[in-house]
Amino acid sequence: MATSFAESGADLELVGISKRFPGFTAIEHLDLTIPAGSFFALLGPSGCGKTTTLRLVAGLEDPTGGRILIGGKDVTHTKPYRRPVNTVFQSYALFPHMTILENVAFGLKRRRIANAQQLAHEALRLVELDHVAQRRPAQLSGGQQQRVALARAVVNRPALLLLDEPLGALDLKLRRQMQLELKQIQGDVGLTFLHVTHDQEEAMTMADTIAVMNKGEIEQMGAPEELYELPRTAFVANFLGQSNLFTGPVVSAKGDTMVVDIAGRKVSVPRERAQRHAGEVTIGVRPEKVALVTSEPKAATGLNLVGPGRVVDVSFSGVSTQYQVQVPGLGVQTVFSQNMVFGSIVNEGAEVWLTWNIDHTFGLADDADVAPRFASDEDTSAIATQRRERLEAELEGA
Repeated sequence: MATSFAESGADLELVGISKRFPGFTAIEHLDLTIPAGSFFALLGPSGCGKTTTLRLVAGLEDPTGGRILIGGKDVTHTKPYRRPVNTVFQSYALFPHMTILENVAFGLKRRRIANAQQLAHEALRLVELDHVAQRRPAQLSGGQQQRVALARAVVNRPALLLLDEPLGALDLKLRRQMQLELKQIQGDVGLTFLHVTHDQEEAMTMADTIAVMNKGEIEQMGAPEELYELPRTAFVANFLGQSNLFTGPVVSAKGDTMVVDIAGRKVSVPRERAQRHAGEVTIGVRPEKVALVTSEPKAATGLNLVGPGRVVDVSFSGVSTQYQVQVPGLGVQTVFSQNMVFGSIVNEGAEVWLTWNIDHTFGLADDADVAPRFASDEDTSAIATQRRERLEAELEGA
């Protein structure tokens, strides 16, 4: 099977890495360890430093300070072509005059590997494209070209494979298909994958571990489910999906539950799900955890209740409907409701209450008065707009 195809991956360690350009600092004292054989995603908005980090690992940029170690070997000052690293870019960069087989074997032949063609065929079989080995890149679809670029990188048996927004040029359906295929290929070959992306769904679908990066620093790192269910900062809570956030003083912190006064309403959060337990705190809940009810429910153990509020917007998105609810003193809150029935649960203008399980509430580590530090320079709506504009441009070009 494919597990015998590639040598095992190596771990990557960044120690005190900093990178300064004239006029600004891209990365300041970054420490990061990626275990061998893992699928690691560096996630963040444009300008956060993730691509700079990837270029430093690839040797395309020199760090201002710190060390880069691959498999325990210091490669900080090693030339790019001498590092056990290959990169797959968003642009496939295939040679148009060569066949697919020649493209994949190109690096091996330059290194004078004796069985270059045999290894190239193995790599193409890995991405299920050996049957198009004699075609040229122009005869393949975008998804096929992306898989050829992946085969060309994997065939060199790098200890570390760098993926720089590799699926950004694909349409939505193909991108989702490639996410699953990339994850399977990584498991088959056992290499260490470092994936740089601003696409939250892409990172959560493929990566074992995600590091969320913001303004040259890692805000939080962990398994996808951990980051989504227990974000530590407002930036992570709002960049990795959406969150309803509330700020208020802790009025009780006895036992296993902490109670926070939110504009006169008592909202509870489990102590173990809160980063801070005294003073002014910020707590939150994900929109899909919240239920809408049209009449005021009785207080119930284990449930938080907010309202009444008024529905100010209803947006159908296929699998769910998004409701924007204006709650006096709390602003506009978001609720995602799965479309189990035809039509909306409530219409715009309806009076509603919001309720959710206490165990779904989380507490952040942020100071309430420093929220601007965590303002994203590219929020999820901006990313969606960019995707739409890119797809429209592609359609016009076609």
